[in-house]
Amino acid sequence: MPRLAPLDLNKLAPEQKKVADAIMTGPRGGLRGPFEPWLRSPVLADRAQKLGEYCRFHNTLPRDLSELAICLVGRHFKAQFEFYAHARLAREAGLSEDIIEAVRLRATPPFKRDVEKVVYDFVTEYLETNRVAPANYKRAIDAFGEQGVVDLVGVCGYYMLVSMTLNVFEVPLPPGEPDPLP
Repeated sequence: MPRLAPLDLNKLAPEQKKVADAIMTGPRGGLRGPFEPWLRSPVLADRAQKLGEYCRFHNTLPRDLSELAICLVGRHFKAQFEFYAHARLAREAGLSEDIIEAVRLRATPPFKRDVEKVVYDFVTEYLETNRVAPANYKRAIDAFGEQGVVDLVGVCGYYMLVSMTLNVFEVPLPPGEPDPLP
């Protein structure tokens, strides 16, 4: 059970309705995941959804690598909904099922491209140590440039906020879906 009762979309305050409409008519097309909890704070919801739109749809990283980073964050925080949603999006973006499954199980993925390993090493090192060593930082800069590394940090940071929201408010998976993470 989620900790917050579902919102009645017909009874939203004007500022909530404005943000909800922007989310539903934007590229996401719905209020899944963290958006219902965030709507309790409409200014936060508006700013977070705009940041999320950039991080998910417009950052400079290739989509499969962005989704790899999101799956790593979701796995780290055991955010079932996040991993469920973004494992599917990672597959759609062309990330190997073997990599997704290894991330799900906390195993070392069988990378076929060095850029996948660059993202994996950068994100996992940060999540484990709260730092990125000079060697991993340089590999990321060499692979993605400064803007790409800033975008990678932004994607991870945004999905850390999403993970915390999903976990704190116990946002459930769609009915009938099993938890993807052990």
